[in-house]
Amino acid sequence: MKVHFEIECTPEEARAFFGLPDLAPVHAAYIDKMTSMVTDGLTPADFEKVSRAWMPGIADGFEQWRQLFASAMPKPPQ
Repeated sequence: MKVHFEIECTPEEARAFFGLPDLAPVHAAYIDKMTSMVTDGLTPADFEKVSRAWMPGIADGFEQWRQLFASAMPKPPQ
């Protein structure tokens, strides 16, 4: 015996039927933030946050490189 159901509904209706949350406001906020980052550009603080989120190991390496270059710079006379 074979039973075949065909249900026609929108993705929103399917999510509501299965009790999944509506993430449209979260998605809209994310898109707004990403759009503003593209149009306004990244500040150094934003770049640091993004690099730490996307590349945790490499972000720590940035700090080590900064310290290395800072130690190599000549000290100003006093």
